[in-house]
Amino acid sequence: MQDAVITGIVLTVLAGVVMGTSPWPLKLMREFRYEHFAFVSMLFSLIVIPWIITLILCPNVFSALRQLDSLLLVKANLFSLCWGIAQVLALLCFVRIGVSLTYGILVGVASCVGVVVPMIIKASGAFAQAPELNSKAGITVLCGVAVMLVGVYFASLSGFGREKAQQTQARHPGGFFVGLIMVVLAGALSTGWSFAFAYSQESIIRVMLDHGAKPYPASIAVWAVVLPGAALVNALYPAYLMSKNKSWGVLARSGREIGLSLLYGLLFFIPSALLGKGMLCLGVLGASVGFGIQQSTMMLGAQGLGFLSGEWRGVSGRPRTQIYLAIVILIVATVIMAFGNSLS
Repeated sequence: MQDAVITGIVLTVLAGVVMGTSPWPLKLMREFRYEHFAFVSMLFSLIVIPWIITLILCPNVFSALRQLDSLLLVKANLFSLCWGIAQVLALLCFVRIGVSLTYGILVGVASCVGVVVPMIIKASGAFAQAPELNSKAGITVLCGVAVMLVGVYFASLSGFGREKAQQTQARHPGGFFVGLIMVVLAGALSTGWSFAFAYSQESIIRVMLDHGAKPYPASIAVWAVVLPGAALVNALYPAYLMSKNKSWGVLARSGREIGLSLLYGLLFFIPSALLGKGMLCLGVLGASVGFGIQQSTMMLGAQGLGFLSGEWRGVSGRPRTQIYLAIVILIVATVIMAFGNSLS
């Protein structure tokens, strides 16, 4: 059991780091805009990859799916649809209130909602036995989230300082207050990624196992089943933009950037596979602690990518102190949440 928990921690940490660093292929693009790389990468990530793995490694997939309650499938895809909407809202908030503030508020809200809700409204399978918020484990996990929010705060402050030092901070049109409402909503909706798995995995994994699948491919099958809702937004919205801007032809101009988009899609899917399995390994608090650890280490991964890609070049003084402090605090938050999981 202890080995499984350690595996779960490692997998959720990796899920966060990979998710946080996944945008690096986008930094190499010159011709593709958002609608081009998003259309290619999201279709590949949310539909093609999970279904190829499921069809190859899970026998009798469609026979298994016919045994599932249609209401469960609808609910799971509504969760992932919410996550898809959150991605679009976040993009709009980048313009309205800036990247640093958007990222900080979004991760903060998502962490609170994603950790707390599964302890109040129990998820499926082992997650249904999650301890209450006022239990020793629940209080410890909440302390970890509180520490994480402090880390996110300092990371956001450092982002503002970096933008000011590099003179990249601009006036963002569209209404600051409206932008704040949108980013809070995006943060809450972004938990749909985790909830789609946590609240549906038991039934889907069971029918896949009954039809001859191994445990890990069965957990991948959960993502194949629940992610079409997310694809509905994350592929159709870029398609709408390309139609509006008459820019479909850009897709045919660069095989290199198609390749980079596919790579980004792969890096975007890997955290799902890692997070799902990690949650299951963590046990009864996996839905809460797994998501919390993933969010914390996602911030760490994003900051690491920023350093490696030169975003902090020429920035010194308070912003650097704040980001170093944020990194330490986020690591402490991860340790506290992992300890809270052990108390369950």
